[in-house]
Amino acid sequence: MTNAPPQWTEEELAEDSSIAAAQFRSERLAVSDSWDNHYHQARGKFELLFDKLGNLDPSAITDANLADAYHLGLGEALRYLAGPPISDDDLRVIADVDSLAPGVLRKDPDALRKVFDVISRVIDPHRFPWIKGNRTPNDQEREAALLASAVLLAAQRIATERRNEGKDNQETKVKDYLRRLGFVEVPPVAINTIVKGPQAMQFCAECLLGERKADVVVRLHDTRLMAIECKVSNSATNSVKRLNNDAAVKAEYWIKQFGIAQVVPSAVLAGVFKVLNLEQAQERGLSLFWSHDLEKLGTFIDSTR
Repeated sequence: MTNAPPQWTEEELAEDSSIAAAQFRSERLAVSDSWDNHYHQARGKFELLFDKLGNLDPSAITDANLADAYHLGLGEALRYLAGPPISDDDLRVIADVDSLAPGVLRKDPDALRKVFDVISRVIDPHRFPWIKGNRTPNDQEREAALLASAVLLAAQRIATERRNEGKDNQETKVKDYLRRLGFVEVPPVAINTIVKGPQAMQFCAECLLGERKADVVVRLHDTRLMAIECKVSNSATNSVKRLNNDAAVKAEYWIKQFGIAQVVPSAVLAGVFKVLNLEQAQERGLSLFWSHDLEKLGTFIDSTR
């Protein structure tokens, strides 16, 4: 008879979620050079863009210096002239061009002009008030525009970095812990039957389990597959998306596809989660563990011997 994964009480879930939330607050308040680095990198991009395009004086913007700006990797800064900033995909579709690659635009002046025409139509009038007046900015306007634009880009960059690093760091922590237990990482393969995928004392990362991707898949000692989703949430509201609308949905799919006797859907959590959402995820077949207490994950894995 296979060993069932642990089911936590409301009190246990509340205690662990409190610890995870406290760790999240501590990490967010920790002194970091990330903001300073991102700001100065963004500031440098906009200063270079302003120099290349004559402080965005409409009369100074030519196809040649636009091409040079893209060649210098300033396409992102150009997109952030818009209010609000426009994404690569949106800009390509709205401008009706095949590519925003600098080499392509440099050879296609018509496409380059179409791209900048879109940007110029949605350029932020609050940061760049001189554009509408078709004049050169004064020193105060230039400095204010550089400051605001650098902050806007840096904020987006650090938000993206935090999202990616949170998940990546958590996956790394889980994989390192499995290695300490003696498991070996193997290349990912598509798993469409229970006998495929990692074998005894093995795990793989980012692989398809059925038609749904799992962050980490471990072959338990009793031959079951344990699918581990690594979820980081920055708010109780966000936890619904991360846990109930994603990980728990995958859990129901994997149980239906492979059977409860063959697969153990689970999640390793970090950050801020609402206890009610945790209880609901458990009820839907998702086993819960915490990145601040991976020993409980190890205890369950050992119990499957």
